[in-house]
Amino acid sequence: MRVTTGLANAVGLAAGYALDALFGDPRRLHPVAGFGQAASALERRLYQPRRLSGAIHTTLAVGGPVLLGAAATAATRGRPAARAALVAAGTWTVLGGRTLRHEATVMSKALRRGDLPAARNRLGHLCGRDPAMLDETELARATVESVAENTSDAVVAPLFWGAIAGLPGLLGYRAANTLDAMVGHRSPRYVRFGTAAARFDDVLNLVPSRATGLLTIAAAPIVHGDRAEAWRVWRRDRNDHPSPNAGQCESAMAGALGVRLGGRNVYFGRSEVRPFLGDGPRPQARHIRRAARLSGAVGLAALGVAVTYAATTEPRRSLARWALGRLAAGRIMPAGKSTPAGPR
Repeated sequence: MRVTTGLANAVGLAAGYALDALFGDPRRLHPVAGFGQAASALERRLYQPRRLSGAIHTTLAVGGPVLLGAAATAATRGRPAARAALVAAGTWTVLGGRTLRHEATVMSKALRRGDLPAARNRLGHLCGRDPAMLDETELARATVESVAENTSDAVVAPLFWGAIAGLPGLLGYRAANTLDAMVGHRSPRYVRFGTAAARFDDVLNLVPSRATGLLTIAAAPIVHGDRAEAWRVWRRDRNDHPSPNAGQCESAMAGALGVRLGGRNVYFGRSEVRPFLGDGPRPQARHIRRAARLSGAVGLAALGVAVTYAATTEPRRSLARWALGRLAAGRIMPAGKSTPAGPR
């Protein structure tokens, strides 16, 4: 049954990915929107401009979905079909690959026809920058950077945590990532209260963001990119970004597309100057479609790794337990040891 449980998680991840690829985000009663409302209500009760208050808020807001996932996992123990169905539903809920690629395509079409007002109005679906004064190049850059970062946040990282921890991992990661988007920025209200959410999200994305960078490099030829150039740019620029994770994805994307990302980002009420990533020209509309295609390839590769890991985790654990049991019973001797001598 342990083997069946791992296989059920793998089937659920694959089915959930397929649902996201076919239908995108649920249009009504999206659970992530419901979580956002609950987190906001909890914030109203707990808010104080202190890090401790933020840590309590993060613990409760993320802990709830994790406990819900753990309870559902326990309830489906010994029922692989039900487990697979729950993991599929959870995966579909937390993934955002199709929506990300769709928004990038809409932006590309608006820029290609020269409709800057439409492109500016659409940017809010991808990131939180102020689009009022952005021209075609800056809108394209913002889109490519958002596609790069969200390939990790909305695809690779959920699959990673789903493979590692099943349904609790899926729900817990999406809760943490959503909470970071809500309170994890440096506005006057959240500069202290949001610290715990931001740091926790950073930790959860340390491995997925680097995996995203490596998969982006590997998939670069799909969009006529040069793996060697993508590798060179990633190695050189990935740690220049102020985020410990975003630079991993954006530098690899810059190298794969042969463009230069980074620069001055204007948000509502503040601005930040980011280091340049890559050596090519500034992005244009044509680069957005290539970025979306590359994002899709990275997502498929991440799915393959996640499904393989989930399907083989329980057999590996079972083999390890069997080996340890035999070792404890004295039937398997460690390498370099001789069999104990019998009675003389």
